[in-house]
Amino acid sequence: MFISRAFVFIVKMGLTGYNRAIKKTKGSTRTKGAGLPDKKGAAKYMYYSAGTYEAFAHPEKPQGVDNKSAYIIGTGLAGLTAAFYLVRDGQMKGERVHLLEKLDLAGGSCDGRKDVSKGFYMRGGREMDNHFEVMWDVFRDVPSIETPNVSVLDEYYWLNKHDPNYSLCRATVKCGQDAHTDKQFKLDRESAMALSKLFITPESQLEGKKISEVLPDSFWDTNFWLYWQTMFAFQRWSSALEMKRYLCRYVHHIDGLPDFSALRFTKYNQYESMILPLVKYLESHGVKVEFGMDVKNVVIDHVGDKQIARKIVYVKDGQEQSIDLVEDDLVFITNGCCTDTSCYGDQTHAPDLSGIVNGCGESWDLWRNIAAQAKNGEYGNPDAFCSDVEATNWMSATVQTKDEKIIRHIMDICQRDPRAGKVTTGGIVTVKDSTDNWYLSWTINRQPQFKAQDKDTVLVWVYGLTTNKPGQFVKKAMRECTGEEICQEWLYHIGVPEEEIPELAESACNTTTCYMPYINAFFQPRKESDRPKVVPDGAVNFAFIGQFAETPRDTIFTTEYSMRTGMESVYTLLNVDRAVPEVWGSKYDVRELLRACYYAIDKKPISQAPLSFGEKEMLKLLVRKTRGTDIEQLLKESGLIE
Repeated sequence: MFISRAFVFIVKMGLTGYNRAIKKTKGSTRTKGAGLPDKKGAAKYMYYSAGTYEAFAHPEKPQGVDNKSAYIIGTGLAGLTAAFYLVRDGQMKGERVHLLEKLDLAGGSCDGRKDVSKGFYMRGGREMDNHFEVMWDVFRDVPSIETPNVSVLDEYYWLNKHDPNYSLCRATVKCGQDAHTDKQFKLDRESAMALSKLFITPESQLEGKKISEVLPDSFWDTNFWLYWQTMFAFQRWSSALEMKRYLCRYVHHIDGLPDFSALRFTKYNQYESMILPLVKYLESHGVKVEFGMDVKNVVIDHVGDKQIARKIVYVKDGQEQSIDLVEDDLVFITNGCCTDTSCYGDQTHAPDLSGIVNGCGESWDLWRNIAAQAKNGEYGNPDAFCSDVEATNWMSATVQTKDEKIIRHIMDICQRDPRAGKVTTGGIVTVKDSTDNWYLSWTINRQPQFKAQDKDTVLVWVYGLTTNKPGQFVKKAMRECTGEEICQEWLYHIGVPEEEIPELAESACNTTTCYMPYINAFFQPRKESDRPKVVPDGAVNFAFIGQFAETPRDTIFTTEYSMRTGMESVYTLLNVDRAVPEVWGSKYDVRELLRACYYAIDKKPISQAPLSFGEKEMLKLLVRKTRGTDIEQLLKESGLIE
């Protein structure tokens, strides 16, 4: 992504490596045989496409769909999206689509609710990108439940046009003072070169590697890492392969990374803004969610080269039951869950972690039971992701307050009134001097975040990447703290006088908390085979969906990833004759690459970069050779030459 000071490096040796990376990626973005027509002109496999030709087309009704039924395990975004495409493009009757959910609420990890006894809580939040192609394909046809005769996409689009997102303070130090990162990346030469090399390294060479194995020690002190780690929740031990994907996926947002101007947000929390409208759309087409369905296994039969789901085993009302399947019964399996075994706390209680057993959780148990039936590991390896909770956990809290003193401190930092109904922090504010403690960040999205929220109430989302170290004000590990104690630590870091903190945290705030042992599980170093293909080779009637299914080029921990797996699974199993929109290809756009270079060196001409004598001479030669060409124009437009 950030070619930065390695501009000359890219020219000298990157062309070969980058071309190799492109070939590798392009080859992997298509299902075998994708897009190849048969003699009658019909597409034989799920395939990808870009542009509006297929994006605006409506597919013909898939052959035999009226004889099929669908069972979707899990009602997160992946499961709901699969149901959507079964109904809209697969043209399956809604009453034939069965959503199986263990809990009493749809939405999976995209939750947000007001607990009668505890108060408001949000385990996490969702940041969206303008090139979430599948997401917008869905929501353009899902009616808003807020505005009559308007789609969710229209509502979202107008909101972010009228109130664009950007941050006025990305990080603080010394109890609420601006850290003055000032949109600078501060990449040293070695770090920039390492990032550039990572960008062009094929994924096959990064399997099982940690970020710390491919980036130098100096990288951890850069603003780039501060932005990156806290925005995406990467750790030094996270997967180098996944970081490469993020670099390639969001190269077009290099300029918006420091101040979040690249991001867009929903009006309310993700449950009310995304899940509820999608559920209502499905219900309007006859789809029902069956709650209390604790699925334990999907029994798969191997018949020659074919793999056929034959039975769904589940527990309901304490009784083990099953659903027998035929080949016309399609099964969509959410394998793994990042919020599995979440532990909740409240104002006066820390989360109870006594029930957490490393590697255990209902979603992991289900995946293990399915994976055990594979002949060649084709159903993935859950243990690659869930076997080290110390590496994969972090914790969040939701602070509710109306207190004017606290709100004034907030306004001093973000320079906006959180009660104005508009963008407030514009994304997370990272407490830079807590990096050796809880590594705390916090954000205030547009208020109210819940329709039921009082207009004078402000909800603050706080999260800490490190839960096993004492805080600066509260001398306890974050995971051991009550909501009140976590609120105290946050109040300290926004500049509230120390003598006022205990009283304000107790009487002026209500804080709910959530410890998530597997929230970073998908960032664990992995091999390609550790995540099963959306539709494994030979699978006749089942697919894997969600964050732990493998789809090429896209990035986990995003709404788009989950929704993409939902679309790809339906299009493959039903052979829908319409393209899946490819992952946005900015990594192949020389304009975006040159622009990324410019911003990564903090908006300086390449001549001002700390190049060696030989590199400077090569640069002069290259610039001279490009005079009077389109290349020169591109370099000038990017800002790299004057």
